This record gives sequence, C-alpha cells and structure tokens, in this order.
Amino acid sequence: MSNPFTGPIPTPTVPAPDIVRCAYLELVVTDLAKSRAFYVDLLGLHVTEEDENTIYLRSFEEFIHHNLVLRKGPVAAAAAFAYRVKSPAEVDAAEAYYRELGCRVERRKEGFTKGVGDSVRVEDPLGFPYEFFYDVEHVERLTQRYDLYSAGELVRLDHFNQVTPDVPRGRKYLEDLGFRVSEDIKDSDGVTYAAWMHRKQTVHDTALTGGNGPRLHHIAFSTHEKHNIIQICDKMGALRISDRIERGPGRHGVSNAFYLYILDPDGHRVEIYTQDYYTGDPDNPTVTWDVHDNQRRDWWGNPVVPSWYTEASLVLDLDGNPQPVIEREEKSEMAVTVGADGFSYTRPEGASGGATEGFKLGAQV
Repeated sequence: MSNPFTGPIPTPTVPAPDIVRCAYLELVVTDLAKSRAFYVDLLGLHVTEEDENTIYLRSFEEFIHHNLVLRKGPVAAAAAFAYRVKSPAEVDAAEAYYRELGCRVERRKEGFTKGVGDSVRVEDPLGFPYEFFYDVEHVERLTQRYDLYSAGELVRLDHFNQVTPDVPRGRKYLEDLGFRVSEDIKDSDGVTYAAWMHRKQTVHDTALTGGNGPRLHHIAFSTHEKHNIIQICDKMGALRISDRIERGPGRHGVSNAFYLYILDPDGHRVEIYTQDYYTGDPDNPTVTWDVHDNQRRDWWGNPVVPSWYTEASLVLDLDGNPQPVIEREEKSEMAVTVGADGFSYTRPEGASGGATEGFKLGAQV
C-alpha cells in the first residue's frame, strides 16, 4: 500500500500549542463488560461515571474527569490520544497549528467526551488521532482515600507509545510540537528504531516505536512502587489469567523503569510502570542506546517476546474508521536482535575493566 503519511513535515509559522502532559486515551472495545472486569476489577482503575456504551476511568491521583475512556464499538482501536494544554488560548493555538499543517481538524466547544470541554481533534501528519483540551470537570482526587487504595494501585497515567514506520520523521514533528527527546535506540548505520519524548518532567509522555503503523503500541499507568506491579502479577496468577501477561515483570534499560506488559480482552497492550527519572532541566542529556545492547529493553538481558514487536492496536480517523497500516521500510528492531542471527551483547568489545565481550541470544528460534 502506498504511504499517505510520507514526505517531510513542515514546521508551521504559528506557535505550537503549549502541551502540559498526556491526559487520557479513548479506546474502542468490543465487549464493555469484559473490559470493565479487566480495567476496574483487575487493575483497580476508578469509575468516574458509566453508561451502557461508555466507561470513564481515572487513576488514584487524578483530579480531571478521566484518564481512560472505554467506548463500545465494532472494531478494537484507539480513537484519541489526548493532551492537556496550558490554557484555553492553547486550544486555539492547536487548531491554528494543525490547520497550517493541512491536517483534518475538528473542534467541539462542548468536547468529545464527558468531563472535557472545548477541544480540538486532528488527524496528525503521522496518521494518529490527537486531541488538545484545557477545560475539564474536576472530580475528587483520591490521594488520601487509603480505604480505596489497592495493593496494585495505579496512581497516574504516565505515557502513550505509538508505532510509526519512520521514527526520525515522527521525532522531528514532535520536536516541532515542543516535545524533547530523553532517550533513543540507534545502530551504527544510523537507523533509528525508537525515541522517547516528553513534555512533563519524566522520561516520556509518548514514545515512537519503529514498525508498521500508525498503531497504538501501549498505554502506560504508573504505580508508586515495584511491589505494586508484583501484586498485579500475583493477582493475575490467582485468577488463572497469567496468559495475559505478555512480558515482564522486569526493569528497562531505557527509562530505568520497572515494568509489566499485559493484554486486555481486545489485545490492547497496557504497561504498568514505575521508577523512571526526572528530565526537567533544559540541558537534560539524551541517552542513546545501541540496538544490539541486550540491556536496552530489559536491564537484566531477558528476551523481548516477538509479539511485543509485531502486535499493536489500530487507530481511527475522525470518522471512526481504521487508518491504513503502512509497512516500515527500514530494518526492524526485531529482525536485527531476535533469532539465530540476532546476537546482542551484554558487554561491548573493549568494555572497561578488561572484561571479555558478552553475548546473549535475543530469543530462540
């Protein structure tokens, strides 16, 4: 299929909207009852309100109406990656910015979801449905509701992760939008496989993973401590749904965070995440990882399962139709690191202390 999301992305002459943070994801799910059991009964997200077609959920420390919207629909997909901006004027800025880019733009003064007011949704140059808003309905922040706090409590929405065929193209677009790069993965040929990008003062609000896209790789929620993540694993084991644990628990090299990846009833991937680091200084250095360093994705050198590289969720256009998925033309991270030919190193040649070079298979074939 020809790529409708190709070519250089110009830098608009008007200012980019001042984005505060990733704020919520709207997911389309095919069975609302099964999804409620996963996100509420298993993960413990808190219901702000719900009806027969939609559930609005928030994490423990959130005071805006929701971090996650589950909407019943015929095709499982991501309908909106929503960012909060700094003021109402920044919603105007978002509209002007994307109109100059030539993107499809829709604005609703009443908002696209309950609890969120004047909003702009766009089909961005990478093919993703982005939303920008400021006006929100405040709800009870549950920070001191320890009577509701569970052993695996999810406290904050941390980030999105987006699959896109051309990471440098997406990186330049997001940098123009005001994002900064905290970490990336490259090889000696100059191929970029992934980039982590932030607005708030953590490792990322979104990440770009190189692959067939546009697709949603995952949404991530933070916990206070890593023992909260272990409790989720124990709970899934007790419920005999450990097959929905895709990867982890473990610690990332990139971001340094402790992680777990699990799959909801539709196959949407959710990361549970904790203990990354502060990135707020203006001279915060970018950390670059070699794609063959087997500690980049898992600090302990454990293999990444192939599904983590290949599976992801569709994304929708503003009419609710799935965007076409375009194949990545450059080398894939899985192809160069997984399998009999995919040797990765623990210690590169010439490592300090005179240690010999160490190798570990990315995965068995």
